[in-house]
Amino acid sequence: MVTINIRSDVKDPFYRYKMEKLQSKIEGKGNGIKTVIVNLSSVAQSLARPGAYVIKYFGFELGAQTNTNPADDRWIINGAHEASKLQDYLDGFINKFVLCKKCKNPETDVVIKDGRILLDCKACGQRSDVDLRLKLSGFILKNQPKKGKKDKAEKKAARKARENRNGDSKENGHASGGESNSENGSNGNGDVGIEAGSDDEMTRRIKAEAQEIDATPVEVKDDEWTVDMSAEAVRARQQQLPDDLKQKLVLGGDDDEEEGEGGGNSSYDQLGSWILSEAEEKGGVNNVDDVAIYLKAKELGIEAKHRTLLVLVQTIFDDDIVKQIPKRAGMLKNMVSSEKHEKALLGGVERFIGIRGKENPEIYNLTSKILMVLYNEDIVSEEMLTKWGTKASKKYIDLPTSKKVRKSAEAFLTWLAEAESDDEDSE
Repeated sequence: MVTINIRSDVKDPFYRYKMEKLQSKIEGKGNGIKTVIVNLSSVAQSLARPGAYVIKYFGFELGAQTNTNPADDRWIINGAHEASKLQDYLDGFINKFVLCKKCKNPETDVVIKDGRILLDCKACGQRSDVDLRLKLSGFILKNQPKKGKKDKAEKKAARKARENRNGDSKENGHASGGESNSENGSNGNGDVGIEAGSDDEMTRRIKAEAQEIDATPVEVKDDEWTVDMSAEAVRARQQQLPDDLKQKLVLGGDDDEEEGEGGGNSSYDQLGSWILSEAEEKGGVNNVDDVAIYLKAKELGIEAKHRTLLVLVQTIFDDDIVKQIPKRAGMLKNMVSSEKHEKALLGGVERFIGIRGKENPEIYNLTSKILMVLYNEDIVSEEMLTKWGTKASKKYIDLPTSKKVRKSAEAFLTWLAEAESDDEDSE
């Protein structure tokens, strides 16, 4: 899967706004020839726009008929159209219907008000008008989206406002038990809150509940993502890398091609070994530079592979992972470009906790904190975190350990579910 910058004029490899490169295939012949855009839904999701807007824009620009609500996710344009040509048209759509007119940031929402189409920028706060003379503008006005759930930014802002109000009331002497928030965000034990400068009620609650976690397996469904449990795959998982990696980093059995079957010689093994070697030479994982890691992955041809996230989680973090994730957030957000990448990242976290937890059970107390910081840094989506919490998996670690990791995440998962419920009630 090839990802590119949403803004084609930005060449920075660490530009945080990414999307998949359009993929299309031409089917049929003669008058029945048509172009199917294979990954339009994923691209549209990256742009935070309905797929119907994108396909209809292509139709208007090409003068071709399109479908706007396919049940099977087959987005079709009549005629034969090359993916490179469609990518150029997509740049036009992005410039006209996605980018903020002031800061050129793609973090905008479409707002329809008094017959106008506005792009509401979450980055700079600017509201800019879309040209109503454009053909797609008429389509948007006639097909206004139904009001649904608030987006993540609005949810987080609302939650933080409520938490701040709770914190204010506690500072005024209304907190139960005489608790109060400190200005530097640390509690009596000197622990730093998950969000910089904050140790609010939510953080304390997660911290307190995490301390009570025991080894009792939680009743969750066995994972339906499928896993390769063949003898070869098991041996591959157990194969040891040099240095202190406890198990082989790369798991076999899905659609990614592999280099080196066993022996720790795949590109992923080479990346893991290189990071560990650099960390030892430089005096710790914190001293291994993000750019150097990314360039090494690119040199090995795996910078866009989801399995690379499994390697990174196990090599660029140590027991101080909660504080280390924000410092690595830029690189991680650049490399997490799809649900598959998010799933692999969470699988890496699960493996990280499970392996370390066998020697140091206290590591399970970090699970909720790790998930919270991944959520706050917008590295993993709320939907994927919720989905992850409902199904144990033997894909990344043995099933009992996988259940135990999810049990240790109950404080965060409960908070996430309750916060979602609060948001819906407030609408």
